Amino acid sequence: MHSHLSFENPPALPHEVVVETLERALRDRSAEGEAAGVLVGTALNDDDAEFVEHWCVQVGTRAVSGSPLLGLAGLCLGHTARRFGRLGDDGLALVKSLAARAESDPTDVDGRALDGFDDVRSFLHLW
Repeated sequence: MHSHLSFENPPALPHEVVVETLERALRDRSAEGEAAGVLVGTALNDDDAEFVEHWCVQVGTRAVSGSPLLGLAGLCLGHTARRFGRLGDDGLALVKSLAARAESDPTDVDGRALDGFDDVRSFLHLW
């Protein structure tokens, strides 16, 4: 008998839950795992583009060096660009910065930031 593993994207959660979870993770690294799922669910499924981008930028600017949330924030900015067809100036600057950091030091920001940057370039036809 074979067991089949399946993956489901996390759902979008109410904004107050997203804010509380992400703020907690930015104060306490032990909460980063839960925050990762919340950020991905928000980026993939929340229909409020400004809210999604705001929290990607918050996480990407406030998480500490070496946090997996940094690369994930870059990746989620790529999802945001794909879904909504735009990013504000802060989101654009951050996704570019996170990708540059990932290229120069993958122990600072992981390679998912490069994937997010590629998505932004592809979907927004930039750089």
